[in-house]
Amino acid sequence: MCELFIKADARLWESTTRSLRIDGMVTSVRLENFFWSKLEEVARRDGMNVVQLITRLHHESIDAGHDLGNFTSFLRVCCARYLDLQLTGDIPADVTRPISGLDAPDILDRERTKYH
Repeated sequence: MCELFIKADARLWESTTRSLRIDGMVTSVRLENFFWSKLEEVARRDGMNVVQLITRLHHESIDAGHDLGNFTSFLRVCCARYLDLQLTGDIPADVTRPISGLDAPDILDRERTKYH
């Protein structure tokens, strides 16, 4: 079993730091390449680039009152949830289908029952 993880391409867990501008402030985000690839996929689905997606997530997190003390952890969890929601069929595996048109409240209700 572990061979699937141990012998994976090491570039997946190598970290890359990207500088981006959010509200005129330059910030750096350091994530493993695997997570960058998932963020790129999510962004592409709704016609955005990664910087636009991260900026939107940042703004909406602030609006929701989230503690952004560890924003990179939040981004990693977003990626993991994206993959999990694909496995459950709540997000279509077809990456040409936008996420923005999905029924988020319904998906969130189903997810809450799964974890509680």
